[in-house]
Amino acid sequence: MKRVYLMVALVMGSVAGYGQTDDKGYEEGKWVLKGITGVNMSQTAVSNWSAGGENSFAGNAYLNGTLTHKRANWLWISNIGLDYGLTKTKSQGVQKTSDKIAFSTQLGYKASEKWYYTAMADLNTQFYKGYNYPDKSHYISKFFAPAYSNISFGMDFRPKSNYSLYLSPIAGKLTFVEDDYLSNEGAFGVDPGDRFKAELGAFIKAKAEQKIMENVNLITSVDFFTPYDKQFGNVDVNWDMLINMKINKYLSATLNTTLKYDNNVKTFNKEGEKHGAKVQFKEVLGIGVAYNF
Repeated sequence: MKRVYLMVALVMGSVAGYGQTDDKGYEEGKWVLKGITGVNMSQTAVSNWSAGGENSFAGNAYLNGTLTHKRANWLWISNIGLDYGLTKTKSQGVQKTSDKIAFSTQLGYKASEKWYYTAMADLNTQFYKGYNYPDKSHYISKFFAPAYSNISFGMDFRPKSNYSLYLSPIAGKLTFVEDDYLSNEGAFGVDPGDRFKAELGAFIKAKAEQKIMENVNLITSVDFFTPYDKQFGNVDVNWDMLINMKINKYLSATLNTTLKYDNNVKTFNKEGEKHGAKVQFKEVLGIGVAYNF
């Protein structure tokens, strides 16, 4: 985990350094919507291929958007991230490759030039059932099983409009498992039979949006949470990064990564034996149509 923290610090620190030269500010009294949405696709077709292989098709749709409103000393920012992808092969059929619903909103009151008193809330879940492929007999997740919500109060540091660091000593992490089968299994850290778990702790969130070079843009955010109980010091991490590389007016290449660590989410081996939590990582690289707004 130390390497994960170091990697996060290096990326966010580098982007923050870039951010010192890019300040578009906020438009007083206006609602400003910006973001990116697109669809990526890939295909493999083989016929009598001596090296082996099989036909496959994959698709992925995504949306990242930010809505900002500033009036006098008040600043309201809401973010949404949606991602869903499937792949199909002859041997395995249709499998899910990505699935995310993420929403956050925060309201801040200006305390000084770069600091805001801030209240923040977020919600993270998924669209559809997930499986531990190739086993499709038992699902391991579904919509609102799990769902995570953080409600917190703290200070938001905004040296530039495209970079922020939020610090909260008072944060509530809520875990929902709205499914009888999964709750009875005690999945995602809830007690067996329970559908809900609440934790009080400290929360940190950093976010940056930056033009790295011509036609290459980056959006990244990372959350840290540690509870005020016997697990204090065990830090949950959720780090998302999207790099959009524009090829021409219509085509773009995107790199989307997610890194997670949750001490409450245990892993299982092929024999079904429970093991400790592990770092989770997902990466999707694709070419398709993208629209910036």
